[in-house]
Amino acid sequence: MGGKTKKLAINTGGGDAPGLNAVIRAVVVSALNKGWECVGIRDGYNGLLNPEEYPDGGLVPLTRSRVRGITHLGGTILGTTNKGNPTKYPTKGPDGKMYEKDRSDELVGLFRQNGIDALVALGGDGSLGIANVLAEKGLRAIGVPKTIDNDLDRTVITFGFDTAVSFATDCIDRLHSTADAHCRVMVVEVMGRYAGWIALNSGVSGNADAILIPEIPYDIEKLAAALRERPKRGKHYAIVVVAEGARPVDGGVSVVSKELGRAEKLGGAGERVAKALGPLVEKECRTVVLGHLLRGGTPTTFDRLISLRFGAAAVRALEEGRSGVMVALDPPTVRYVPLKEATNRMKTVPLDCDTIKTARDLGISFGD
Repeated sequence: MGGKTKKLAINTGGGDAPGLNAVIRAVVVSALNKGWECVGIRDGYNGLLNPEEYPDGGLVPLTRSRVRGITHLGGTILGTTNKGNPTKYPTKGPDGKMYEKDRSDELVGLFRQNGIDALVALGGDGSLGIANVLAEKGLRAIGVPKTIDNDLDRTVITFGFDTAVSFATDCIDRLHSTADAHCRVMVVEVMGRYAGWIALNSGVSGNADAILIPEIPYDIEKLAAALRERPKRGKHYAIVVVAEGARPVDGGVSVVSKELGRAEKLGGAGERVAKALGPLVEKECRTVVLGHLLRGGTPTTFDRLISLRFGAAAVRALEEGRSGVMVALDPPTVRYVPLKEATNRMKTVPLDCDTIKTARDLGISFGD
């Protein structure tokens, strides 16, 4: 699908994140200003793969009026899904059993049938990995890094992360007063999957006493020993921030379920810590799971701005004839990196990073 862009499609995949609508608006307005037509694909790629599920059509015409006033809104006007990976699409076989089918060639054909010249895909590593497959099959595709987890490689930050950390920090701030009033240990579980960015940044910013992240397996005895020192310094309560992917030195991550065609669902890490910690510190331990609260709501100023910058840059990339790249923040500029490199590995917290050093200097325990 070479040549100039005439009709551009946008889709949002994976978990929602604050800033998605801002990116959509920036892409649409920038593209319309160049005389291109814009359409949105409903719910990832489902609007193309399963149009019969949408009585009003799986493709949404994106006009100026359709994207007016959406920059500050959470969620996505196109809908999203973390099911239905077109390269491993859940399909029922003749025997009634479910198996994974590669529908990516069919999907590229559907883009052609609908006269779509290019795609701007908004997503995390899974969604952008799919976009890379489509680019390798000839579809002009640009990726925009979206995830509250901040675990995409080759970009300093992803949009949605700042909003999630800001909200988590606000929640931790509120928990200090109630924990103090009851002399409790409050265990706060946050999202992040296998990367500890949200837990680390919100924990340090929120003056937590301990932070448990996937990158540093914790020893519950060492964590308890650190918390037992707090009363000697006049502090009779504690805040422990736990990433959902945190794991003990002698165990694995806490998994709720795993379904065909989607990533395993994590959960229960905070409750596991609280249950083991209570008897060791001889204090009541309560668990607060922030969960999807971190995904919703109005994006921060930073996330709005970076989302608008990413969206406009994606259109510029297409205008310059690029494909198979992701827009990335390399302060102070936005640059382009190959999608393959951006999705090759997960960006986890470096153990020697300055924020971890700062946390240790402040006496925050990582349970190690």
